[in-house]
Amino acid sequence: MEVILKEDITNLGYKDDVVNVKKGYARNYLIPQGKAYIATESAKKVLEENNRQRAHKLEKMKADAQAIADKMEGTTLTIGAKTSSTGTIFGSVTNIQVADGLAEKGFEVDRKKIVIKGQVKEVGNYTATVNLHKEVSVEIPFEVVAE
Repeated sequence: MEVILKEDITNLGYKDDVVNVKKGYARNYLIPQGKAYIATESAKKVLEENNRQRAHKLEKMKADAQAIADKMEGTTLTIGAKTSSTGTIFGSVTNIQVADGLAEKGFEVDRKKIVIKGQVKEVGNYTATVNLHKEVSVEIPFEVVAE
């Protein structure tokens, strides 16, 4: 079943994308939650016209995201965490701590746009991906140290 997304959904697509999903997922989750609507022919035509009219605005948003990504490029973070004597963290480091670290450096980024592959449960060096736009993302290296 084809649906048009009203917002960005991780591992599915971005706003205004036409995606193919199973009928149950569309009818029981996406449509009732207001995250998508059925992609009829008329809805696709309206979406195409809206995208054509919005192309300039979207290009500006992409350019702004690229400018922020260029500023962030050389940034490295150091995140302190409570650890045991063996270097294991009590709990784990999440995208919230990375977002706070970026905020201290002057970059206000929504924590939902930060992705850390795997779990950070030990002291060491890791990388986080910040998705600023659907075509612009930046890798931020961060080090977890004992407090």
